[in-house]
Amino acid sequence: MGNAVLLATVVSAREAKEGLDFLPLTLDYREKYAASGKYPGGFFKREARPSSEEILVMRLVDRVLRPLFPKDYHAETQVMIQLMSHDTEVIPDALAGLAASAAIALTDIPFEYPISEVRVARVDGEFIINPTYTQLENADIDMMVGASFESVMMVEGEMKEISETEMADAIKFAHEAIKIQCVAQENLVKQLGKKETRDYPKAAIDNDLEKKVNNFTYDKIYAIALAGSSKQERSQKFADVKEALKAEFSEEELDEKGKLVSEYFRKSEKNAIRDLTLNEGLRLDGRKTNEIRPIWCQVNYLPSPHGSAVFTRGETQALATVTLGTSRDANKLDSPTYEGEENFYLHYNFPPFCTGEARPLRGTSRREIGHGNLAQRALKGMIPEECPYTVRIVSEVLESNGSSSMATVCAGTLALMDAGVQLKKPVSGIAMGLISDDKSDKFAVLSDILGDEDHLGDMDFKVTGTVDGITACQMDIKVKGLSYDVLEKALTQAHEGRLHILGLLTDTIAKPNADVKAHAPKMVTKTIPNEFIGALIGPGGKVIQELQKATGCTIVINEDPITTEGIVEILGTNQAGIDDVLSKIDSLLFKPQVGSIYQVKVIKMLDFGAVVEYTDAPGNEVLLHISELAWERTNNVTDVVNMGDIFDVKYFGRDPKTRKEKVSRKAILPKPEGFVERPPRDNHRGSGRDNRGRDNRGGDRDRNPRQDRN
Repeated sequence: MGNAVLLATVVSAREAKEGLDFLPLTLDYREKYAASGKYPGGFFKREARPSSEEILVMRLVDRVLRPLFPKDYHAETQVMIQLMSHDTEVIPDALAGLAASAAIALTDIPFEYPISEVRVARVDGEFIINPTYTQLENADIDMMVGASFESVMMVEGEMKEISETEMADAIKFAHEAIKIQCVAQENLVKQLGKKETRDYPKAAIDNDLEKKVNNFTYDKIYAIALAGSSKQERSQKFADVKEALKAEFSEEELDEKGKLVSEYFRKSEKNAIRDLTLNEGLRLDGRKTNEIRPIWCQVNYLPSPHGSAVFTRGETQALATVTLGTSRDANKLDSPTYEGEENFYLHYNFPPFCTGEARPLRGTSRREIGHGNLAQRALKGMIPEECPYTVRIVSEVLESNGSSSMATVCAGTLALMDAGVQLKKPVSGIAMGLISDDKSDKFAVLSDILGDEDHLGDMDFKVTGTVDGITACQMDIKVKGLSYDVLEKALTQAHEGRLHILGLLTDTIAKPNADVKAHAPKMVTKTIPNEFIGALIGPGGKVIQELQKATGCTIVINEDPITTEGIVEILGTNQAGIDDVLSKIDSLLFKPQVGSIYQVKVIKMLDFGAVVEYTDAPGNEVLLHISELAWERTNNVTDVVNMGDIFDVKYFGRDPKTRKEKVSRKAILPKPEGFVERPPRDNHRGSGRDNRGRDNRGGDRDRNPRQDRN
């Protein structure tokens, strides 16, 4: 597209590894620095681990592609997408899904049908497909949509408080563009010739065994689900049913068909739970479809962070902390396609203990990056533009059974308000689900889904927003041909749930704290002309370093060459220290006005005058000459002033001859009675010539002038 070129490749093993019961699909997306004529940063000038932005693209494409491989296809498969040439007016992540699908379509790998992804934005009320960077800056909708010709499959994006109807309209607009791209892929395949789909070992089918498993387990599972219970309790009960099922078979039968027994048990479990919801309107924990689990939350939960809050919804709990910093703490972004920084960012941690697991930590997972990005997009539009701080939120998931990312949004809102960040509006989030019956028109929209409901449902989507509209969303649709009527109903129910949660958040803390906490740093910004920045920094940074040490403040200076002004950020917990820094800056900026009167203090005595300092601008000194102390003749400076004396002087500006500043004490004193000023010196006095131009220096006028000078 334009000068943007993406290379997409796909490789799939001919045979599946023994024992695999899932598709080992690896989706990789990388942006090459050479694509934009740049060098990789760091010591090693080579692309290495993927950036967070690249991982987010991988997740977007993976979520659409993965469901389209056959469930019994278990051969190791790798799809690699690489940006080889960058166009500054083309955002390449919107093309990655199309590139990957086109590559797969040309192979013999089993794949259901082509898909594509597009970005849809709305600028000045008009929808745009795959906008430029410039257009995106002015958009109130930025949304990625993935779909086949028939069905929308994935939606993710951020918005500026739009309505549910506007969101549905954007999805429809994007789907029409995707249909064109799907047809283009089909035409490409026709031109090159369709390859025969490769053979691969199909999953074993045993209808009699499936019927036996279903007859033994369905009613038992249905009854457990109908009773409603906690996650741990029902998990144990389901495990007991499975053990009872296995007891119905001999060891030889389990050795031979044990995997099928487990597979059919999971299928029976899924059908029973889905039927319970469709028939009874009830769910695994006993709730109705639109009911939200009990919520409790608390702010100022931790003593030392700048802001903190805990949010608990059912068996999901998130603990959020807020840290306030200067522009030096901004998150720097440097990729082949984008350079910039974030003054607000959110990190999400999902440790193994939150789901009762013991497993090694292998760094930040793709899931953590994706969920953190969703929560960040939900909140960032509510950070006021005039917020002077760099703001970092960290969400620690302490327990998880359904939508810890939405718990992060809620905990983040509370923590920001606790920290004194003046949010425009509080934000809440809710995870929704959908269960439908393809044999009838029955469907159920589920509010605040559990982890189990996430796996067995036909759609799960997360929506965040304020009281006035949606700020972010993430949606995965697993059912084909989902009607927009059902989608809009689901979004409306999500709106009701979101407002319910929002009310509980504002009951906990109605509005942001008026100020940051006593132990949190206070931020003051000051604008100074660029010409004074050097004086504030000092030679080798001496002045600013000593000032930071003396006041205990952090001082950051950002120079703007366009406006010729610099922004000085002063961060400190001690107001007196901040005031000292401001006083130092004021003294640097101090420019006395000619004819004005200023109070000064004597800081040094000299034979020919006194050095005085402006009391309103410490550090700004000027010489008060002995002749300007008083109207009378002054023989000694100490006859008039002494060290530490404070008095007023008048400022006369710079003397045009000496270029030195002149101040006078006597100028604001009344003249003594009978005082006569000395007449000004004759212009020719001391020139060596009389008024008629004759030489009056004596000596021989016929001398050589050069000899006189000698």
